[in-house]
Amino acid sequence: MNPELDREIKRRRTFAIISHPDAGKTTITEKLLLFGGAIQLAGAVKAKKSQQSARSDWLAIEKERGISVSTAVMSFIYRDLALNLLDTPGHNDFSEDTFRTLTAVDSVLMVIDAAKGVETQTRKLLEVCRLKRTPVITFINKLDLDSMEPLEILDNLEKELGISCTPMTWPIGMGPHFKGVYDLRDKSLNFYLAAERGRKNEREVIDDLDSDKAKELLGMDRAKLVEEIALLEDAAPKFDETQFGRGQLTPVFFGSALRNFGVKELLDCFCDLAPPPQPRETLTRVVVPEEEPFSGFVFKIQANMDKNHRDRMAFVRVCSGVFRRGMRLVHVRTGKEVVVRNAMTFLARDRSIVDEAWPGDIIGIPNHGTIRIADTFTEGEELAFTGVPNFAPELFRRARLRDPMKAKALQKGLEQVCEEGAAQLFRPLLGSDYVVGALGSLQFDVIEARLRDEYGVDATFEGMQMQVCRWVHFDKPDLRRTFENSYVKDLFLDGGSNLCLLTETRFRADYIAEKNPGIHLTKTIELHHQ
Repeated sequence: MNPELDREIKRRRTFAIISHPDAGKTTITEKLLLFGGAIQLAGAVKAKKSQQSARSDWLAIEKERGISVSTAVMSFIYRDLALNLLDTPGHNDFSEDTFRTLTAVDSVLMVIDAAKGVETQTRKLLEVCRLKRTPVITFINKLDLDSMEPLEILDNLEKELGISCTPMTWPIGMGPHFKGVYDLRDKSLNFYLAAERGRKNEREVIDDLDSDKAKELLGMDRAKLVEEIALLEDAAPKFDETQFGRGQLTPVFFGSALRNFGVKELLDCFCDLAPPPQPRETLTRVVVPEEEPFSGFVFKIQANMDKNHRDRMAFVRVCSGVFRRGMRLVHVRTGKEVVVRNAMTFLARDRSIVDEAWPGDIIGIPNHGTIRIADTFTEGEELAFTGVPNFAPELFRRARLRDPMKAKALQKGLEQVCEEGAAQLFRPLLGSDYVVGALGSLQFDVIEARLRDEYGVDATFEGMQMQVCRWVHFDKPDLRRTFENSYVKDLFLDGGSNLCLLTETRFRADYIAEKNPGIHLTKTIELHHQ
């Protein structure tokens, strides 16, 4: 065992934040960075000219609409722990990017709107966490607004998500009377004092609930708080590390991210509870972080992070060993050896050259079109990490150029933007049209805006009759030619040159599958390259 490697693994916490849109995910990301010392002033989510935009939102359309549509990576130090935070898109139209991001983390912070409880996107994302047995920590946000009663919120979580809840903090008052939180772990009262917008609050901590000072500050809220604490101590499930590790139990925190109430308690407890880097499965074996040889996989590709340089960045999760600047790595899918001299670490748009990275860290490797999502980098071993999915799109549109002279720029722009994985690009076996498939209509607005802003291409997307996509797999290779000859008008190649069937109805797809024994049509395809 390498003592330095072991020490650095234990220091790492790599996590994602998930929520339904508008639950406050981007705001809490900002506040975690603020308390972690990574920034001095938190930006407003929906920026006005006089305010800075949220640090983690850097695409033009994100700043304009106040939403997160790309996964930002932010690394910072807190309590001598190296935290790697992946801020995922909250909007349902970008859930595929979020699903893939969840393959790169060891735990998840789930943000719930106190007024609305569990919403659709939260339910979907938690299902992905449950499949991977990812530990989940919950933050109930917006307690400074009118909301459900805290006990009602816990009941809603348990019924809707099928997960046990262990409160770690409890709100003192609600709505305009929200004063702070009671820490159920150390039995302290945490009262918050107002702060200048975007800066950390001061707080007053009182250890004795029966003290005169506590009674004075609690006022009429004291009797209700004492009653609820007694009820929780008697009835709430005790924290169980094993259940938490399996994703069956979640510790719950209450607060207001916008007003910095309850955020520090959340961050402190997260550091105590969240697991360090965990083992990762490959097609051939399980890779453990403590192995000395380097290994990592690509879970995201982002084009044009720096518009001036037309760059593309492959985000790599380090799974084992240590990355050192200038080391030789094998790009397993191509078999080529590369010398990586300019890998990056991130604080949203801000990046710096990394000299070394450890298991759990996220590094960016500049990509000149050769790296794909799910690619593996090692020091020589042929590994293919599993569990990185592609999902069948549900909407299909044909790209149409307003200026025919921009055909090459359109091809380049579509290939690079779809390479990131939020949408998928299809080319027909017959014809030359570009067809873009996505899970939601907002993705087409984003692609149209990015083609215009980043590639100088004025294009629109027109609707198509296709509604169903299935990947085609053959029991025997010699079946492919006959199948292609029979259904050539329905067949396309995706960005990874996998054969796909695009058709108008699910009935037709099922009919084709039934008529062709030895051929299988699937809604998802697992990305792993050897």
